[in-house]
Amino acid sequence: MVEPVDFRFNAETAVNNYFQNETDESSESIQQKALNEFQAMVSKLREHGVNVITIKDTLEPHTPDSIFPNNWISFHENATIALYPMFAQNRRDERREDDVLDLLGEKGFDTEEVMDYTSAEEDEIYLEGTGSIILDRENGIAYAAISPRTDEELFLEFCEDFEYTPVIFEANQTVDGERMQIYHTNVMMCVADEYAVICLDTIDDKSEKKNVVASLKESGKEIISITEEQMNQFAGNMLQVGGMGSSKYLVMSQTAYNSLTPEQVEQIEKFNKIISVDINTIETLGGGSARCMMAEVFLPKA
Repeated sequence: MVEPVDFRFNAETAVNNYFQNETDESSESIQQKALNEFQAMVSKLREHGVNVITIKDTLEPHTPDSIFPNNWISFHENATIALYPMFAQNRRDERREDDVLDLLGEKGFDTEEVMDYTSAEEDEIYLEGTGSIILDRENGIAYAAISPRTDEELFLEFCEDFEYTPVIFEANQTVDGERMQIYHTNVMMCVADEYAVICLDTIDDKSEKKNVVASLKESGKEIISITEEQMNQFAGNMLQVGGMGSSKYLVMSQTAYNSLTPEQVEQIEKFNKIISVDINTIETLGGGSARCMMAEVFLPKA
């Protein structure tokens, strides 16, 4: 997780992230609130036995969305990391792979190879990490909703490189009465070990929806459906994490948790407990939520 030093609304990403909202607050107030939310989230995760590794952002270059590292890097069981091309120019400076790899090396993790897809930016082709790609690592399946930030051909290249079976579809949300592509797959879909939380209402094409449902069911997932209204409250932006021993948790924002029905909470808690965190400032201005703030580490120990 990346600690913010100058978090604020990013106009470059707002052109196709319809979850972002600007406020009149001062930049100093916004940064302090975001920092407080970040630190409280880290503390809460650690209290539940989750191993959280943090690195602090830098003031220069200015990167307002550095708090969402999962868009530029992912870590894999085969000691490989992937670097991704990003849509907004001011987000590309977030990539600090040397700093991150040094830190992970100090923590005892092994990295043998770097798959660098960032040159695709020169052709205006983007694939924003585990924002664009939902990985079912255990079953070797990768899900992606195609959008301006998720290129189909590059997604297929990633799947070939990392040996994942691709499941491709289009997901839309209603914006001012129009159906618009959802910028990241991870705001409408979360895949855990035994279940999936997904907003099927966003997949307008019936055959694509049927294909996604079939893939989830065939891989043994119980489907927990959320509405588009719940998705707009970040109820799709969740991540299952491991704590001490064999304990597992589903991490989500308090906003997302408050949108769930008692029945949905009960469905989730059949499998694992929920950790909810108050990150309202980060969600409102950044248009991302709890899942976006965590780049999970699957690297082997050296």
